[in-house]
Amino acid sequence: MKKWYAIYSSILYMHFSEGFLKLPESAKNAASPKSPFLRLLRMAAHTFFRLFGNLFQSVEQLEKLQHKVWLYVVSQNNYDSLHFLQEGIPDAVMVAGQSKEIGKYNQTVARLSLRRKLLYYYKFLPLFFQFLAHRKQSTLRFVDLLYDAIGFYEIYLQKLRKYKPSCVVFANDHNADARAMLLAAKKLGIKTAYVQHASVSNLFPPLAFDLSLLEGQDSLDKYKLCGPVEGRVEFIGMPKADKFVPLRNHHSTIQTIGIGCNLMDLTKEIEQLLIHLTKDFPSLQIILRPHPRDKRNFGALASISSTISISDSRTVATFDYLRQLDVQISGNSGIHLEAVLLNVWSIYYNFNPKEALHDYYGYVAHGLVEAAASYEELRQMLQQSINQRPEVYLRAQYYNATVGTEYDGRSGELALQHLRSFLANTVERKK
Repeated sequence: MKKWYAIYSSILYMHFSEGFLKLPESAKNAASPKSPFLRLLRMAAHTFFRLFGNLFQSVEQLEKLQHKVWLYVVSQNNYDSLHFLQEGIPDAVMVAGQSKEIGKYNQTVARLSLRRKLLYYYKFLPLFFQFLAHRKQSTLRFVDLLYDAIGFYEIYLQKLRKYKPSCVVFANDHNADARAMLLAAKKLGIKTAYVQHASVSNLFPPLAFDLSLLEGQDSLDKYKLCGPVEGRVEFIGMPKADKFVPLRNHHSTIQTIGIGCNLMDLTKEIEQLLIHLTKDFPSLQIILRPHPRDKRNFGALASISSTISISDSRTVATFDYLRQLDVQISGNSGIHLEAVLLNVWSIYYNFNPKEALHDYYGYVAHGLVEAAASYEELRQMLQQSINQRPEVYLRAQYYNATVGTEYDGRSGELALQHLRSFLANTVERKK
């Protein structure tokens, strides 16, 4: 029983941490609904559509999985972040769990069958009471996350034993299914590598991969706050930004403003900003971009003015959105870094003043972006720079190690060098 608890505590490291529990409900809602009824409904849906639904599907293809380098993905964003490795490593294959939503790539990833996951739910009640004894508040608040996590580790142990991948490469280190895959690989002595795909929080689990390819010093500094760093660490910048580096914005004037919002942002605050901007800057184009998981209807906001359009984040890649902008405005979002990498002036603006999450990623503190504490302050910043927009991409050097170096725009090349060397050494040690 204690062994089960230790394994699942590691799998649920971030979501059952004190730091995560203290986040505002708007932030926690992205992982688990606030309503107890909705959490139970989510568990029921998982049971019938995932657990029982998976029983009737055969999804594995031996030839795609056996003795390959697995690029394990849990989202469309993960796929985009690792795709360059598939092109550069001949025996690499994108792998995902049976019913995992990978967006437009659903049909292109190799799937791992989870048909037997249901067999391990006899562990749920013993684990529930163990978690309740040790972490009562988190267990009651996130019981659905515990329920979802059951069986991943046990199934992935079986799959790794069966297919014997030479290495498993991750782009996510904190979701339950990714954590389960990592723990299973470590248990069996299978080498693991990690390619950072988004900004890091000090709520993340400690780095525990044999090779970690991080974007820059900021990421390593934050991971050191999470705990001991295992394995080798290299800085590679951001491979998914490579092809956009030649397209950096060098306009001197401001013509288009983007507003990137997420689930924590209040619709009323977004609406007020749009009203103010269209009144004070009627000649500027404004592009509103909701987060891909945000199901709210923003269509009405576009009717405020003919200068407002909506960017569909589920079909339009982040960098394609940013290419259209001269200024980007967001609250707590990793999009600030991506904007600055494209030399788009990015400004922190809090769309949820009721919640104490100011500068969650430390972008303001480290000079990546400016902060506007009020609309009046934002208006003055825009007016002062409308004909002399600042150059900002070099501000990203602390976050992205390749900016301003010979590898600027060649992060993928650098990552492949490190990973090929790592894989070659892994093969050599097995001989």
